[in-house]
Amino acid sequence: MTIPGDLAYLRSQRQELMLFAARSRLDRGFGWLDDVGAVDPEGLVELWITARMTHVFSLATMVGDPQQPGGPSAQDLRALAGHGISAVRASLADTEFDGWFPSVDARTVPTSTDKTAYGHAFVILAASSGRAAGIAGAEELLADALEVSARHFWDEEVGLVVDEWDRTWTRLAAYRGINANMHTVESYLAAADVTGDRLWRDRALRIVERVCGWARAHAWRIPEHFDAGWQPLLEFNADIPADPFRPYGATVGHGFEWARLFVTASRSCDPQTRARLLDSAVALTDRAIEDGWARDGADGFIYTTDWQGHPVIRNRMHWVLAEALNTGWVLDQALGASRYQQWRERWWRYADRCFVDHVGGSWHHELDEKNQPVESTWHGKPDIYHCYQAALIPTVPIAGSLVAAVAREWGGDVPPADC
Repeated sequence: MTIPGDLAYLRSQRQELMLFAARSRLDRGFGWLDDVGAVDPEGLVELWITARMTHVFSLATMVGDPQQPGGPSAQDLRALAGHGISAVRASLADTEFDGWFPSVDARTVPTSTDKTAYGHAFVILAASSGRAAGIAGAEELLADALEVSARHFWDEEVGLVVDEWDRTWTRLAAYRGINANMHTVESYLAAADVTGDRLWRDRALRIVERVCGWARAHAWRIPEHFDAGWQPLLEFNADIPADPFRPYGATVGHGFEWARLFVTASRSCDPQTRARLLDSAVALTDRAIEDGWARDGADGFIYTTDWQGHPVIRNRMHWVLAEALNTGWVLDQALGASRYQQWRERWWRYADRCFVDHVGGSWHHELDEKNQPVESTWHGKPDIYHCYQAALIPTVPIAGSLVAAVAREWGGDVPPADC
């Protein structure tokens, strides 16, 4: 019998998630899965979903877990990763003006033409993991994605990425966002590891340093939204606080996610900078636990708080718990301590009891304050990126990126570590 969070349990989780995710394949990319893993063949294909699925299929290709009955084989996983790379390069690509569309319909017609740093960050991540796994076309996609990111999104003067352009790259939205920068850090770190080019790591560190400063100035609650001059908009979306991508207030899960990125980014830093980033990661993590865990008496992390730490959205999101699990593990490894071990054990038991759907598959994406499944913010189960990584991160040593850690532990292709 496995114990939630032990190695056998994590392997079983990865196998179950692959079985569920493999059903998302459409000719145009990967579609949106419902509660039982069915995909609408006429539904939208979204860039962020297709890129995230490509990333996890590439990771799974490198890991090589034994095939579960009815689940995808090693050959199937490689084919799924290859399909994702091909779809990003073809179905979702803007061949006229460059970059990638956020989504396309059943006829491969774009349903939105704006170019977002968030979606493009996941293209870099998918291409990085695909290249490490030896997926055909990934190296070319990575070169293209990095070129687009450098030319259109990276702002050298401020050391951050801008958020959104129109299709022709002529009109830049005034909004600036931290979420897109967070996933750009993740993708730049992966790109640095698979290419050996420190430019991308240096840029990731510049973003991390800016976010660290904002977090410190706001009691380790990270401002999410900014104007064109990078002034925090602390009341942004106060009237629609549960927005799935731009929620009001401080997002508990992003405290965890940034803390983990602080740790991985620090791997190439001098000892003084590394120590400062580790201390900041601990501060972010402790703030997220204090603000988020069981604030209303029931287990689970609330979604958001105001700037004094009072709950705003009390629903529990699966990705917040997954990032807490990831960060607790990574911090303990970096600190050489077991500071968060009891928390992780408690969180895995809670995940198994409330989030893991032992009947329908995958994880419920949203629970209410009584830990019952709801669909207030999300419908269905479109995304295994967070929960798959939660079942994978505790099996690999810390590296500059998860892609590199998996490749070095399980047999992918990345240059040797330079730190």
